[in-house]
Amino acid sequence: MAPIEAGRAEDVTQDVAIIGAGLAGLCMAIELKRAGTNAFTVFEKGSDVGGVWRENRYPGAACDSPANLYSYSFEPHDRSTRRYASQPEILGYLKRCARKHGIESHLKLGTEITHVSFDEDAGVWRLRSASGEEHRARALVTASGQLSHPRLPSIAGRADFSGREFHSAKWDANHDLAGRSVAVVGNGCSAVQIVPQIAPGVKQLYVFQRSAKWILPKRDRPIGAVARSFFRRFTWSHKLSRAAWFLLAELIAYSPYRGGLFRRALTAVARLHLRRQIADPELRSRLAPTFPFGCNRLIFSDDYYPALARNNVELVTEEIARMVPNGVETSDGRVREVDTIIYATGFESTRFLAPIEIRGPGGLLSDVWRNGASAYLGITIPGFPNFFVLGGPNTSPTNNSIIYMIESQVRYVIGCLEMIREGGAIEVRPDVFAEYQQSMRSWLKDTVWNGECRSWYKTESGLITNPWPLRAYRYRLATRRPSPAHFLVSTPNRWKRVQPAARERRPARPDAERTSEIARGALKTWPA
Repeated sequence: MAPIEAGRAEDVTQDVAIIGAGLAGLCMAIELKRAGTNAFTVFEKGSDVGGVWRENRYPGAACDSPANLYSYSFEPHDRSTRRYASQPEILGYLKRCARKHGIESHLKLGTEITHVSFDEDAGVWRLRSASGEEHRARALVTASGQLSHPRLPSIAGRADFSGREFHSAKWDANHDLAGRSVAVVGNGCSAVQIVPQIAPGVKQLYVFQRSAKWILPKRDRPIGAVARSFFRRFTWSHKLSRAAWFLLAELIAYSPYRGGLFRRALTAVARLHLRRQIADPELRSRLAPTFPFGCNRLIFSDDYYPALARNNVELVTEEIARMVPNGVETSDGRVREVDTIIYATGFESTRFLAPIEIRGPGGLLSDVWRNGASAYLGITIPGFPNFFVLGGPNTSPTNNSIIYMIESQVRYVIGCLEMIREGGAIEVRPDVFAEYQQSMRSWLKDTVWNGECRSWYKTESGLITNPWPLRAYRYRLATRRPSPAHFLVSTPNRWKRVQPAARERRPARPDAERTSEIARGALKTWPA
């Protein structure tokens, strides 16, 4: 990809600014290098790359997608010692990718971007860091992710607790849990991984459950040195394994969200898993979900249920009333005395891009998204030119690898940058955006996420903002290349929006001016 033509050279320091050096940010940077541009900077608030895999260092942290699938298509993860890679292995993989592809020289670590605004006269984005540094770029790509800001529950008396407390994403490795009485608040993916690791060493463990979760067997297993060597030597074997996992996820794992035979089969598997691992009927009844399978995030574990059955572990289903100096008081008036509280309560997943203040010609993005985040293909937003979101609204695959979706988005953004080079500045057309949002609402309407369950997929008001409602391959089709007919364009020296876009790589259909790529057939011609 050739360098983007600058508007006023003195105002432009980079072609592209990338915020975040996690999975998405690194992928964007690597693909920019592969496309032939070096004029970009990756801004990272942390001390190293890795994003969520740098921050989440709690015991047992691991991925719930197989390592062969949870890796970049251009860079196999062939060093994983288990089918599902652990946090240290994934972090090591990301560091190797950054080093191998020459991204380290583009990193600006320890730099938290707090404010960005679009300069309409110069046609550039101006970025300001928490320390007051200012940077400029023609295009802005945010890659801060959906799981970057830990969420702490609003519980009365938290400040009164006299012991040690911390969130699972801010694990205190210096705090020895051996022989202590510990409370784990939450029973989602993080808690399911933490509890089996700490239960054998603590004196007493209380697991506070708000609602039971569906849990499937993980079937994790070691990958020996011979198998890893085989994957490295015969690359086709890795690709074959990756393709098999992908097809399995597309065929079976997608089914729960729209019903059908596989949903009933997986529900039966989850119930059998609970029955086999929990012998106590009373405990089993409290661990049985009351909402439809797939309504919130699926959890995979082979050791969580056995951990709950230990003599030193108690599952607490009464609602937490308040924290008291010596422990946790529940709604029945009972106080469970603990000296450590671990909040495994997830993230502010629906507050996309917060707390960065982003201002474009369309106004303040937080105001635009006041009632829920939305973006065309989860990537572009009307009124925010040359601005692209990776891991944006409604792009999280509930049945497949997030990296597959990220690579789709990055490819789309690369195509948009080519348009910027030729056209100055672009933003998605409001009518295309509106039609896409109407389609999104229609697709989401018939999914299980509309059920009566709480999940990080939706806002407190019930708006579903996180998951992609169709199979992952249909997102790849929809983002295969940007259509210039979907964008407004302007020249670098004069901010005047012109429509339609300057060029079209293929003959436009008669309805191209009013119908989005989605409606023209990128998705609707394919079965759900």
